[in-house]
Amino acid sequence: MFKGKSLLLSVMLMLILSITLVACGGNNNEEANVPANDSDNGNVNNEGNVEEDNNEANEEEADASDTEVPEKPEELAMWVNDEESQLDAYEELAERFSAEHGIEVNVTPYSMLEQTEGMSLDGPAGQGPDLFFQPHDRMGDIHIQGLAAELELTDDQLDRLTEYNEEAVTSFSYEGIQYGIPAVVETYALFRNTDLVPDAPDTMDELMDIARDLTEGSNYGFLMEATNFYFTYPFLAGPGGYVFGQDADGVYDADDIGLNNEGAVEGAEIIGSWFEEDLMPDGVDGDIMNGLFTDGQVGMVVTGPWAIPEYEEALGDNLAISTLPEQNGEVLSTFAGNKGWLVNYYTENEYWATELALFLTNPESSQTYYEVAGELPAHTAVEIEDEFMGPIFEQTQHAEPMPNIPEMSQVWEPIGDALMFVTNGEDPQEVLDEAVEQIKEQISIMRN
Repeated sequence: MFKGKSLLLSVMLMLILSITLVACGGNNNEEANVPANDSDNGNVNNEGNVEEDNNEANEEEADASDTEVPEKPEELAMWVNDEESQLDAYEELAERFSAEHGIEVNVTPYSMLEQTEGMSLDGPAGQGPDLFFQPHDRMGDIHIQGLAAELELTDDQLDRLTEYNEEAVTSFSYEGIQYGIPAVVETYALFRNTDLVPDAPDTMDELMDIARDLTEGSNYGFLMEATNFYFTYPFLAGPGGYVFGQDADGVYDADDIGLNNEGAVEGAEIIGSWFEEDLMPDGVDGDIMNGLFTDGQVGMVVTGPWAIPEYEEALGDNLAISTLPEQNGEVLSTFAGNKGWLVNYYTENEYWATELALFLTNPESSQTYYEVAGELPAHTAVEIEDEFMGPIFEQTQHAEPMPNIPEMSQVWEPIGDALMFVTNGEDPQEVLDEAVEQIKEQISIMRN
């Protein structure tokens, strides 16, 4: 197997292997097809006519290729989050994997949020599963505890992984080490009452114009949870703000905080203007927003797929969803929360556990999982035709994962407080400077 941290290294190793195999074949002027490795079962498929005196060389090549895929285990075990719909979906997919690969898969229901504690006890004892299921923002703790295996990926596995949402894949890496295969991506989008806003705004300027036109008395053009950093991040990041800096490999630098830079301040000024112009009521929160929207008093709100049942019941055919508008020529980037499969550090079946994870998240399996469990896939090849979930799936292509490092826990409260001060008319630069200073102090305490 090839250490999967560097595609370039893998390609170089394959090149060396290819040269060696050609040498084993001896001098031959006859044309022959090169054997191709079957990543699913390790068999070598030969096509075309080959001279009999090359049979021995071909057998040597097959043996060399077969060493790339370990022997199949009799069974694999996986912990699945204990929500009924998710369990139903993964039981069906596990049966498909067993039928295709001849490996029994044992599915155990286990609360996702309790799995890391279970892994810390069962993993070292050799009683843990081969695969477990986690949200991406726990990667820091998982890395520190040593619960997940550093994935070893063949060229074929790396190639398949390029078809996934790139940001989702990166969210399951930590300090440049790939630990997981993403399965699910969740984010939020722009919900509209088409009776008030027939067409989605293309830009932030258009959104603001609509908000001003519709806002009068207890009716509003646009509402959102303006002091909730999870939802307001796009409006700070659109002009150039960011949480932590990242290097070319996606590794976060917690000493580089961009929440009080020029772009973030510009975004905070925009948020403040919503309240200065009375486009939003003071103290607006999720309950107020939901109540006004379902009563038909709001044209647009920002929220996630969890709101669809209530909104559809209230608005019926007047409910529509779209991506967030553009700013500076790009769709505003929302925060994403991802979930995916991790391989047990102590498993003896890393290759086949990784194959199972890739099978569970491939296009066909992801389509089934979406249809049964209703969660949006991390694989980009899936087609979501639902009129509501389709636009949210499109927004996931413009979403970035919440930083998965432990220092992120120190960001939420100071920035939430800063946003509250901004909505009350305080100077954005001053309050963001204070918030970032507080974040840095708290991070420093964490490290000591």
